[in-house]
Amino acid sequence: MLSAAASSANPAPWLAIESLDAGYGRKAVVQRLSLTLARGSIGCLLGPSGCGKTTVLRAVAGFEPVLAGEIRLDGERVARPGLLVAPEHRRVGMVFQDLALFPHLTVAQNVGFGLRGRAGAAERVAQMLDTVGLGAMAQRHPHELSGGQQQRVALARALAPAPRLLLLDEPFSSLDADLRERLGTELRALLKAQGTTALLVTHDQHEAFAIADEIGILRAGKLQQWGTALQLYHRPANRFVAGFIGEGVLLPGELIDGHAARLELGPVRSAWPLRCADCGDPLGNSGAVDLLVRPQDVTLDDASPIQARLLARAFRGAETLYTLALDSGATVLALAPSDHEYAVGSRVGLRLTSHDLVLFRRTDATAEAPALVC
Repeated sequence: MLSAAASSANPAPWLAIESLDAGYGRKAVVQRLSLTLARGSIGCLLGPSGCGKTTVLRAVAGFEPVLAGEIRLDGERVARPGLLVAPEHRRVGMVFQDLALFPHLTVAQNVGFGLRGRAGAAERVAQMLDTVGLGAMAQRHPHELSGGQQQRVALARALAPAPRLLLLDEPFSSLDADLRERLGTELRALLKAQGTTALLVTHDQHEAFAIADEIGILRAGKLQQWGTALQLYHRPANRFVAGFIGEGVLLPGELIDGHAARLELGPVRSAWPLRCADCGDPLGNSGAVDLLVRPQDVTLDDASPIQARLLARAFRGAETLYTLALDSGATVLALAPSDHEYAVGSRVGLRLTSHDLVLFRRTDATAEAPALVC
């Protein structure tokens, strides 16, 4: 597991979670989780259902006590065993999965709910509604709005009290894919313009990529890797991250020497010593390995002597994603321009063009694992 602890040379993190165990009752759903988030940054916890994402969010919000470790917000310790600062005293805003808008209140009343009794509340409500593009809908009720507009109301309500941290729990899960993508881009722009520090949880990696500066991959309550989307995609810390992020396959091969390996798609060579992706150690001069092969690493080439049978194709506009079976039975993916379409069932020539070698040492424990990891 990679820790997200900050360097001592950097400013103190705005949000710091150290060795966190959290759960329900005495059962720890999340174990030994550590990460930091700088002021004004957007973080995301990404993982499959049941991995503990929402548990972390609830612990940060103050809805659940911690079993071990601690949580600090702007240098203030807000949670550790025996200490639980109440949610209303943390100045944390939250956008829930079901939005939790009050149906009997107008849009303006919903946005101003957390500002009751404050001076300048009406002006702040008007400002936030203008910020999210709903200034003309202040007197409407939630049922009169579209799903995307309701989402903006929930966001404006959470931001109106100027929280120290904004938490978002699967905020776009009920919306269609096109609307999710558009709102994700809008949300990032809004949070950056406001200078808001935020932590998002989602199971949708496209949503995470569109919004977050840094992303943590969770599996069974444990943080697998914390980094940028580029780092997760090109330098996955282990097999799970390699399989969870993006599309691709783990293709078996054998080391030729410390700089090269031989695969069914042909040899691969590096100017630098080959290292195991999950531990960083040199792979040595011999042994079995698995190479992460992304769709863009495979080129369809009719002149290539390496042939595969085309199993399926998926049109993606400018490109088509092909699923192909090698003679060994191993499956690979390839992206090709969609101006020429290959027939399902036909034999197609392939050429490996990868220069970004992500290799894992294959052991008895991994030899029987399925090759397809997308």
